[in-house]
Amino acid sequence: MPKITFKTPDGRSIDVDGREGESVMLAALVGMVPGIEAECGGACSCATCHVYVDSQWREVVGPPGELEAGMLEHLEKATDASRLCCQIAIRDTIDGLVVNVPE
Repeated sequence: MPKITFKTPDGRSIDVDGREGESVMLAALVGMVPGIEAECGGACSCATCHVYVDSQWREVVGPPGELEAGMLEHLEKATDASRLCCQIAIRDTIDGLVVNVPE
């Protein structure tokens, strides 16, 4: 199972095991990561699962798709590292992924 590390605004690191084929958002919900609300359930329509992908992982994770990029445009705190974790699929190549949860 690929491991994902969520860094919270208060400095904690929360390691969660994810199932291949599911989303990073689902892993966050199962792991009860604070700050990942996922109000739309992964439909890419609310941006309450916004994270910042650590710089060493951005190329591996890839850029947001068109729909996701449109949602990110409306976020005040979006940066080049921003992704909606509902749109990041868990696969073996992201084992060790580090994402930062915004305040």
